[in-house]
Amino acid sequence: MAAQLTLEVASRQVTGTGAAGRLRRFDEVIPGIVYGAGKDNVNVTLPANVLSKAMQSDTFLSQIIDLKLDDNSEQVVVRELQRHPATDKVTHIDFMRVRADREIQVSVPIRFLNEEECVGVRLGGGTITRNLIEVEISCLPKDLPEAIEVDMKDVELGNAIHLSGLSLPDGVTIPSLGTADDASRDLPVVSVSMMIVQEEIDEEEEEGLELEAEADASEDAETSTETPTSEES
Repeated sequence: MAAQLTLEVASRQVTGTGAAGRLRRFDEVIPGIVYGAGKDNVNVTLPANVLSKAMQSDTFLSQIIDLKLDDNSEQVVVRELQRHPATDKVTHIDFMRVRADREIQVSVPIRFLNEEECVGVRLGGGTITRNLIEVEISCLPKDLPEAIEVDMKDVELGNAIHLSGLSLPDGVTIPSLGTADDASRDLPVVSVSMMIVQEEIDEEEEEGLELEAEADASEDAETSTETPTSEES
């Protein structure tokens, strides 16, 4: 289970875009909301520096958070982070309450292990391509993992690991796979393939340009021969 983080928030009475902007600029806090579990929504604020420090962990979005408001404490997960389109700074945060008896769907990071020992790289001369860096899972809060680990040690050249091939902890499923036999949902997570040498690409491009140049020169010569002189006209 992912390590639990504790965050202290304050209740927020003012709402609206203008008020939220003033909070960020002058009070250096991030507005947010707490919702779910059949309870009323609560508007809150969180110090910007506290949020920034918490976000340095790659498991911030995939862990149960102990959210403290006044004398109350609730278990939540981060459901959404809104960011400024130009600066990418967080402008709003949504916390969703969780219940111990209900499954939650959360995106967790994928950790790739033993990449340097990968047989497809070490013996086959291939390169590792990461197609996904996170995966959405479903589980009870108590079973929430920090990450899904993928061991690359025995992956051979030309092979790939798909979603269905991930080793999941007990109680964890991938909702997108469902129960239907739909290969299009079984996305590749990581693959090992032969490296394409840039020099070979450059040589092929150079040869192509030379052939185009020769063809253009030949066409110009034919055109010049067919054009009548002023005396023939």
